[in-house]
Amino acid sequence: MHKKNNHAGFIPRFDKAFLHPRYWGIWFGVGLLVLLSYLPIKWRDDLMAFIGFLVGKCAKGARRRARINLIYCMSNLTEVQREKIIDEMFCNLTQPIMLILDLCLRGPQFLASRVHWHDRFILDEIEKKKTNIILLLPHAWSIDIPGMLLTSEGKPITAIFHQQRNPLFDYLWNSARMRFGAYMHARKDTIKPFIQAIQQGFWGYYAPDEDYGPEKSIFVDFFDTYKATLPTLGRLMKICNAVVIPIFPVYNYRTHRMDIFIRPPINKFLASEDAEMARHINKELEIFLIRYPSQYIWSLKLLKTRRKGEREPYLREDI
Repeated sequence: MHKKNNHAGFIPRFDKAFLHPRYWGIWFGVGLLVLLSYLPIKWRDDLMAFIGFLVGKCAKGARRRARINLIYCMSNLTEVQREKIIDEMFCNLTQPIMLILDLCLRGPQFLASRVHWHDRFILDEIEKKKTNIILLLPHAWSIDIPGMLLTSEGKPITAIFHQQRNPLFDYLWNSARMRFGAYMHARKDTIKPFIQAIQQGFWGYYAPDEDYGPEKSIFVDFFDTYKATLPTLGRLMKICNAVVIPIFPVYNYRTHRMDIFIRPPINKFLASEDAEMARHINKELEIFLIRYPSQYIWSLKLLKTRRKGEREPYLREDI
């Protein structure tokens, strides 16, 4: 559950109903994860990768969506290459859970030696100019980690979140995200509070790659296909007078290292044309995903919205 506060966005609130027996399975799982988080990092990462691999073999629907997305987006890959990416994607699924537990239970210093920011000077120089900032992040498995690390440094982060169907899971997940003071807004409550927070100096945390349907999106190229893409980022840049900085987190469970890559700011002049900005956003995503495809959540319904007369990929029976 959440409590609304006009000055602090949504604040997760514990409900006595979470102690009901129907939630005991979740509490047991959380307790088990906490215990596993204290294993030596090498053992833990190998174990979580194996668990994720098994999940990937059982999650037929998610695996099929990932396969379809890769067939459409990276048509040059062989079936063997696609399946390898998908296996690795699921191996990466479970790693951020442990990283979030590390941050919440042991603090950012515990991760400090294993986190490497690339081109951090880009972010630092823009911060010195006291310019409003929007951080552009694709839906990588580790999407929450850079935000938690930045808030632990005292940076003011604001983000929009989807509420989970399970209220206890929603409470736990968003409590972790807000561990160091992030300013959160539920997507169902419109984007206005998010905009106001950025205008007040908070750093916006923005993921542009979900499919929100034809009414809100425009069709632009994405890898070897096209995608319904929100054209709102250019408008946000104007309204918030903000600089947009692409960021991508990569966790390598073999080396036990988190790399956070920062790219140069998006040219503000692109904001004049919705289609041009939307295509540029997709290009930024492509740069990251070509290099680190298994870090991305390919199981999302990225390509659900198609042009008139074209069948939705996930309804096809020949794939």
